Parts: sequence; C-alpha cells; structure tokens
Amino acid sequence: MQKLEKDLKNKLKNLQNILRKYKNILIAFSGGTDSTFLLKVAADTLGKKNIFAVTAISETYPKNDLITAKKIISKFGIKNIFIKTNELKNKNFACNTPKRCFWCKDELFCNLTKLAKQNKIDAVCDGTNYSDRNDYRPGMAAAKKWGIKHPLFDTKLSKDDIRILSKKFNLPTWNKEASPCLASRFPYGSKITVKKLGKIGKAENELRKLHLKNLRLRDYENTARIEIDENQFKEIFKNNIYKKMVDILKKYHYKYITLDLEGYRTGSMNKTIKN
Repeated sequence: MQKLEKDLKNKLKNLQNILRKYKNILIAFSGGTDSTFLLKVAADTLGKKNIFAVTAISETYPKNDLITAKKIISKFGIKNIFIKTNELKNKNFACNTPKRCFWCKDELFCNLTKLAKQNKIDAVCDGTNYSDRNDYRPGMAAAKKWGIKHPLFDTKLSKDDIRILSKKFNLPTWNKEASPCLASRFPYGSKITVKKLGKIGKAENELRKLHLKNLRLRDYENTARIEIDENQFKEIFKNNIYKKMVDILKKYHYKYITLDLEGYRTGSMNKTIKN
C-alpha cells in the first residue's frame, strides 16, 4: 500500500512539473473522470486564471455529459466556453470507417488550436490517460497533427490511478463511468446520422434508469446488442429487469434484442478491424 501511495505521489508530482512548463493552458473538457482530474490539478498548479476550459457540443455526445460538465465548471469557477463542432457534416466521419475518430478529433482539435492562438495560450491539453494506449485510437493521430499535449499519458497515470487520486481530491467524477461518443454504438460502415444518434441517446437514457452498469447499446439496424457488466446478468433475470429492457427497446423499433454474453468491454466494436 505504501509503495502504491509513493508511486501515485511521484506521478502526481511529475504531472505538476509538466504543467508548470506552461504559463497557461487550454483543456479539452468533457466533464469525464480524466479531464476533470486534469482540470483540478492544473488549476491548483497554475492558478484558475491561467486555465481555459473548452467543452464541445455535438449530437455525438451524450447530453448528460454536458450537464455534468456545466456543474463542474460552475463549482470550480474556471473560465469556460462551449463550442459547437460539426463533424457530422464531414463525409469522412459520417460514413463511419475505422478512421471515424480521427475525423472527429481533427474537427475538435482544429477549433481548440484556433482558440488557443486567439487567446495567446501556450498549450492545448486533453485527458488521454496511460490506459488508453491499450485500445485502437485513431484520434491520437489527429492530436499529433495539431500538437495536442497529453499530460496524464506522459506521466503514465492510468485510469485506476486517476480514480484513486480523484477520490482523494473529493472530485464528483472519481467513479463516473466512461462515456464515449454515441457514434461508437454503430458498427463500422453503418452511416452516422443525427436521427440515429438521437435514437441511441434516448434509448440509453431510459435503460440507465434501470441502474445498468457500464451500459452500451450497440445498434445493428433492426437488432440491439446490449453490453452491461457481467456481474449484473443474474440480477436482470432474477428480478425480471430484462423484460423492462425489452419493453423500452421495442419502443425504439428494434425487432431483435440481444444481451452480449461477454459483457461490457472497452472497444468491442474494434474487434472487426483487421490488423
């Protein structure tokens, strides 16, 4: 335990040292666990007046995340603006190839870089953490293109590290579930539209009221594939929660409703990509 605490203290110290290299920074702030932690440490290290948070608004982002982001920004008292991104207008994004995330991040980072230049800000940072290296992330190429900094990644702070430290800092997001963009709910090759995103967002919000953990509703046109934590399998059948799940999804015109027996896992849609 002492070794773990020492390791985390060293990582936190290294993070602070990296941030001190800059006079001021712009943070891509989603309201998630990682960007909230980065925002907190940056504000404590550089001072609130030297932190500029930017939150993107798009049909691809869950609406609950925007609500969370607004609450946190209000609590922290940090300069923040909301920008509208238009990745859906980009055919390269909408056609949903395995490079979809590149085009989404390219749109976002282009806007953030322009804002940084306009406001004479030293660096643009995001919440990419060290655990993210284990998944397929074409958005990292866009980050490299625009010179985006990854302080959490550079200090080898994993998702678990960030949750532990966030809890110590009493951050409300310390145990917040990951919330990737809604476009990730569709298999590659299935066109992304505003209508489809709206359907997924509303259906997931209803399902979450059943207290399903790490919920992902994967859309295959007439078929819904549901991912939840494996340890909830017994509960949903024992308490007939599955019947409520079926009733909800039937309202959204799914003809076939399936439960993925492997349960929730990060990047399940990437299994179809050939190496």
